[in-house]
Amino acid sequence: MGGLVSVTIPTKNAEKYIALCLESIRNQTYPHIEVIVVDDNSKDRTADIAREFGAKIIRVRAGRSEARNIGAKNSRGEFILSIDADMQLGFDAIEKCVSEALRGAEAVIIPEVADGQGFWAKCKCFERNLFIGEELVEVPRFFRRSVYWKLGGFDPMLEAGEDWDIAQRAREQGVTIKRVDSYLKHVEKNFNILRTIRREYQYTRSFYHYVSKHPQLVRRQAMVYWKVLAQKRKELMRNLAYTLGLFTIKFFEAAAHIIGFLKGIILYKLQTPQTGSTPTELLVEQTREPNTKLGLPRHEKFV
Repeated sequence: MGGLVSVTIPTKNAEKYIALCLESIRNQTYPHIEVIVVDDNSKDRTADIAREFGAKIIRVRAGRSEARNIGAKNSRGEFILSIDADMQLGFDAIEKCVSEALRGAEAVIIPEVADGQGFWAKCKCFERNLFIGEELVEVPRFFRRSVYWKLGGFDPMLEAGEDWDIAQRAREQGVTIKRVDSYLKHVEKNFNILRTIRREYQYTRSFYHYVSKHPQLVRRQAMVYWKVLAQKRKELMRNLAYTLGLFTIKFFEAAAHIIGFLKGIILYKLQTPQTGSTPTELLVEQTREPNTKLGLPRHEKFV
């Protein structure tokens, strides 16, 4: 049997998703798990729901990448798994990751699938599912703790592409990466184009930093995107309504990307990044006993 797995989840106003995410962790076949929710001062019931599941809660204003690192620093596990609040793990995902680690893997990819309700959500899911199995698109989210910190964790200056960035650094440093036969489901709920445009604009402001770090990789990833669309043109034609919806979404996302990217260049040149600042206040709610199966222990607060 392997060691403790620390699952870190950055959150902000995620009450619509977080319960199903935590439920999927509680239902894992692997027993030795702790959960750390790093919450960016949510205004909804995100923290309350996480507390009901016995998760350790850290409240701090931080970007998504920085939040992942804060969660890792406040974890105890031999292994670190970083997921998002709108994701759900297959019931045996963690057990299979640990098994691969015991056989020598230093980082593990859990194939990501997508599911959603409503036409636009299904269009987005249709896009995500086209790229299952693509090496330059899939990323490891499960790491040996020592390897996670050898890589330096996630780049706190990135709000988009941070998972591709750490995956590329892992490949460059010769980290042994394996892939498990399970899934990590990304849930698209109440998909809204305007909200998506705002989110893509926000994320892309930090993307220039990613491009400056990995210019060759970005070109290869762009080529992979169009290659996959060409290879799967029959599937696109069979699902013409979703294909047209997808290209409509991509049109608006592209506009948001261009504006956000140009602003990101200005911010980067001025050396005034919007992310990566050092948190000034950290509030941690820590469980008294090792949280091996997401029970409901009492909590104590400390700063």
